[in-house]
Amino acid sequence: MSGRRVALVTGGSRGIGLGIAQKLASSGFEVAINGRREESDVADAIEAIRACADGRAVHYIRGDIGDAGAREALIADLRSRAGRLDVLVNNAGVAPDVRAGMLEASEESFDRVLSINLKGPYFLTQLAARWMVEQKEADPAFRGVIVNVSSVSATVASPNRGEYCISKAGVAMATSLWAAALAEFGIDVYEVRPGIIETDMTSGVKAKYDALFEAGLTVDRRWGTPADVGRAVSLLASGELRYATGNVLMVDGGLTLQRL
Repeated sequence: MSGRRVALVTGGSRGIGLGIAQKLASSGFEVAINGRREESDVADAIEAIRACADGRAVHYIRGDIGDAGAREALIADLRSRAGRLDVLVNNAGVAPDVRAGMLEASEESFDRVLSINLKGPYFLTQLAARWMVEQKEADPAFRGVIVNVSSVSATVASPNRGEYCISKAGVAMATSLWAAALAEFGIDVYEVRPGIIETDMTSGVKAKYDALFEAGLTVDRRWGTPADVGRAVSLLASGELRYATGNVLMVDGGLTLQRL
């Protein structure tokens, strides 16, 4: 990769997002991460990314992408710090605070999960895409990339966390919509769909899935890692996968592979 390129990873201070940010940093990107915690609380994550960055700048911009004002402030802050944006990775997301069946799930939980997992990335993409279009108009050689991190839950039903599944299904459609809308501006849009990844979000079900992996739940009988997802996002962010906008890259160890 030649020339200076800047990538923004939402939810980049832990789990999958941190794995993505580290891989992008080691691949030559100047990386900005976003999260809701104080910068002092994510100091270890920032240092882990810096260790991969070979001296390139690493930025932390605090804000809740579920809030419209925070999204606008995030883009404005990144403009002032980095002056450009080549890659947006919509990774930030939450699970329901309490898993509840379809007959018991609350409207409050639905609103919270959809606001952060779907509405936030949708309108952050709008802001980022407008900026990328500006860059394209100023430099015809500019090519932007947007990667939406969704989940196998976009198509695999889990009735005890329906709002999460619906949010990820919405992200899948948003990927198609943005790919269709932005192709004329040289902006590629992709979806990375992780399976069961070992993070703090899945720590509470480790024993359950250890047994399921042993029993053959996936073809590759192990937990996925944030680094696995990071490698997939880095491939897409590199810009080398041309003529493929709108595609979904499964990173699930063969979980959704049809087998007899």
